[in-house]
Amino acid sequence: MNNHITIFDTTLRDGEQSPGYSMNRSEKLRLALQLEKLGADVIEAGFPIASDGDYETVREIGKVIKQSTVAALCRTRDIDLERAVSALEFAAKPRVHTFIATSDIHMKYKLQQTREQVLESAVKAVEYAKSHYDDVEFSAEDASRSDPQFLIDIFTAVIEAGATTINVPDTVGYALPWEYGELIKTLKEGIPNIDKAVISVHCHNDLGLAVANSLMAVRNGARQVECTVNGIGERAGNASLEEVVMAMETRKNNMNYSTSINTREIYPSSQLLAQITGKGVQPNKAIVGENAFAHEAGIHQHGVLKNPLTYEIMTPESVGLTCNKIVIGKHSGRFALCKKLEDLGYFLNKEHLNQVYVKVTKLADKQKTVEDHDLISIMSMMNDMPGEGHGRVASGG
Repeated sequence: MNNHITIFDTTLRDGEQSPGYSMNRSEKLRLALQLEKLGADVIEAGFPIASDGDYETVREIGKVIKQSTVAALCRTRDIDLERAVSALEFAAKPRVHTFIATSDIHMKYKLQQTREQVLESAVKAVEYAKSHYDDVEFSAEDASRSDPQFLIDIFTAVIEAGATTINVPDTVGYALPWEYGELIKTLKEGIPNIDKAVISVHCHNDLGLAVANSLMAVRNGARQVECTVNGIGERAGNASLEEVVMAMETRKNNMNYSTSINTREIYPSSQLLAQITGKGVQPNKAIVGENAFAHEAGIHQHGVLKNPLTYEIMTPESVGLTCNKIVIGKHSGRFALCKKLEDLGYFLNKEHLNQVYVKVTKLADKQKTVEDHDLISIMSMMNDMPGEGHGRVASGG
């Protein structure tokens, strides 16, 4: 089985739909170019029917992106399809991504259509898209709450109509990893012409399981993961690109999969998105958060300074950072403080280090963390005390 996982980035489409993350055309172009540099196989550039601005943006991204596939999302309606096909006119590698809901609750209350009508609409949409472009993706919205047999029927039909990728979205973040994995397995085994298409997954994070669900899907046969930088997206967000990729990268002993992502561009991509949107990343966010490679606890600091592998399962450099971060606070130990002071040019013997340590812990109780300028100030005050001589002296151990 092919173990290469296609990374489908939807930061510019699903990610932008989250409140407060709207981007203008120039911002989307900047981010699209960075996503291509990152190595995203597919960049979903937008939803052309949504607005004239989104339509024009997809066209512009299609003109400048050469290595990645550029996808445009559309419903199975004629006007949506025509708009998407037109928006992709200049793309070097265009993909039409069309979708319709397949769960009973969506079909009854949102679409007010029967299963037969939904299946017919899906097939017609794929046939239309296929008449313009070879690369066509079909998504069964709310697939995780759909009847598996109906999914088999509709996916079989759209593959026959020309779909090259079938997407199985956990649209509302309802699935649990083991049942989602079982759904992917059921589809892989039950769709008779599945060898003609790639199984894709698009997971939302309402229960905090988007990445876990995506990985379980990969384990059961999915070969495309739809995700976003920093995990942004509708409601609680999408599967986080950096977490999906680095989980596979770090745990190759358990998951022998590969991607085209240049992992050293992960942090720069995260920072560019934060800069463009004005929305910072939560400090404890995996991989790209401020604290992802930061250590304050003394035991951890001691271990990391001796050998980073004691507490870090990947290197900061592997995701585009230059180094880890030793934070001086009330939990820090003398070993880390000594190293930090040496970095600042102060080499102390044990007695002087103990004196500085007492002052640092008292200050940390008041202001949580002690910055470099605080340490320099402490050292300056100690040097000014009569008879002290705590300056830049050689360490005594």
